[in-house]
Amino acid sequence: MTLCLMLLPAAASGAPGTGALPSRDEMDSRWTWDLSVLYADDAAWERDFETLEKRLPEMEALQGKVGASAADLLTALRLQDELGQTMSRLYVYAHMKSHEDTTNPTYQGFAERAVSLAVKAGSAGSFVEPEILAIPEETLASFLSEEKGLEEYRFALARITRMREHVLPAEQELLLARSGGMAQTAETVFSMLTNADLTFPTIRDEDGNEVELSEERYGKYIYSQNRQVRRDAFLGLFTTYGKVRNTLAATLSGSVRKNLFYTQVRKYPSCLDATLFPNAIPVEVYENAVKTVNAHLEPLHRYMRLKKRALGLEELHMYDLYVPLVEETQKDIPYEEALETVRKALAPLGEEYLAELNTAFANRWIDVYENRGKRSGAYSWGTYGVHPFVLLNYKGTLRDTFTIAHEMGHALHSTFTDRSQPFAYSGHAIFTAEVASTTNEALLLDHLIRTSADPQEKLFLLNYALEQVRTTVYRQLLFAEFELEIHRRAERGEPLTPDVLASVWRELNLRYYGPDVVVDPELDVEWARIPHFYSAFYVYQYATGFAASTALSRQILSEGAPAVTRYLEFLKSGSSDYPIELLRKAGVDMSAPAPLEATFALFAARLDELEHLLDELEPPK
Repeated sequence: MTLCLMLLPAAASGAPGTGALPSRDEMDSRWTWDLSVLYADDAAWERDFETLEKRLPEMEALQGKVGASAADLLTALRLQDELGQTMSRLYVYAHMKSHEDTTNPTYQGFAERAVSLAVKAGSAGSFVEPEILAIPEETLASFLSEEKGLEEYRFALARITRMREHVLPAEQELLLARSGGMAQTAETVFSMLTNADLTFPTIRDEDGNEVELSEERYGKYIYSQNRQVRRDAFLGLFTTYGKVRNTLAATLSGSVRKNLFYTQVRKYPSCLDATLFPNAIPVEVYENAVKTVNAHLEPLHRYMRLKKRALGLEELHMYDLYVPLVEETQKDIPYEEALETVRKALAPLGEEYLAELNTAFANRWIDVYENRGKRSGAYSWGTYGVHPFVLLNYKGTLRDTFTIAHEMGHALHSTFTDRSQPFAYSGHAIFTAEVASTTNEALLLDHLIRTSADPQEKLFLLNYALEQVRTTVYRQLLFAEFELEIHRRAERGEPLTPDVLASVWRELNLRYYGPDVVVDPELDVEWARIPHFYSAFYVYQYATGFAASTALSRQILSEGAPAVTRYLEFLKSGSSDYPIELLRKAGVDMSAPAPLEATFALFAARLDELEHLLDELEPPK
């Protein structure tokens, strides 16, 4: 299917460098997602909200009956799923509407009400797991034999019973469920401060125009070939964060101590154990990832030396790290051209995958451009029974094309899963969630390198490939080591002051990037702007996911149909098995260090190729 789309005029598209950002109501609907498939209007949301609130006593009435019989157990599980689906739809709609414009008080209120209702819903069903755990193993086995409807929940029940030693009595589970809203305070404050309340300075762009800096615009200017522009963007951004470093240290410390609280009350030996245990991921997988990257820092140091030489700089600063060694051959990529490139790159995944991709592109699954107050970054999100949505802040860079491929990987992962699995298995463990997105990126990169006939373009793409590993593997594992360190300090009872956080952050950057990089003092506050730190031990899975997707993409390109079949089965599996097992069935063993080691070896090989090509071409100015 071919789309015939017309780009908005620059001033209305929200593209960087065009003056003031447009408001939400100035955006053309063609470039916004269509949330009416969730709720036709706010009144419909209100009706569902009221209905769900009135139905919560139905769940509460089952307390004390879950283990009475196989039929009672099935009734509880099905009602929990039914209410959970409605709650999920309410929650997603409210938050996605608030993300359209984070300053809109109406949808701020919707989001807060959704959180409150989710806490009530969680409280209403908080007795279910403890009562399941109170069922003797022999009795549970007999329930599964006599009630065919429970077969759908066999693995879900196995996961619950595996958690036996970490689930508390019903009264205590109720208290923990009711603490859910309070537990989100640190993340909520961080989000509102960084998305809605922070005001960034103006800088001058490459053409001398005065432009208002934002997180999204920083994401373009840090790639600028004009060193003054990227330096000004760097200083403007981090100086702004530095002014609120005490507040953001308090929010991050509060989030870590929240994690510690739940770790201790659920009787885990550490915060890391508490995060990994539910998905049966050994802590050694995390610790070995950190150990493996520290054993392979020399290729990164060599890359920094090469970059310093290729850019002709006496000093390589942190604001120089993102600039390509050669200028992009196409600086401004029209949105519809980016979509077509993604289509071609993902063709090896077959007709079934491409059909779903085209459906997404044609039916307003995507919110494309930045507007004033819009949530920064990009994500894919949705709820069972309705196709997922993708939030972008598209600016026309090659990186944005990769972002499309990345987020559509998430979206189609959810699409295939929801069509193949019941609600109970519709989610994805974080460990596998990033695999589908980075497999798409790997296929896109391979496509671009293979189809490039221009040595300068190939040089750019090789540099981009190295940057993918630097930012997705090296940088994310730096983040992972930071998370591990600050949680261990909290577990020892040590304070997480702004100075402590800055010191840990600085030491890691010095070690990872090596002696050829000047770690600017402004970078000491970078930890303050990382939203993923409010989801404990999330970021390491970008690195492990990248390693897994590198292996899977190589299999897809070399084996063809057999690998594609395994991969589509992986996409359709959802959370119907533990993540390590799902990846093993797809063809990758993540319990071993081999995938990460192979990724670092590929990085070193591409670095050799880049250096050789640089020697053949005229040195970049």
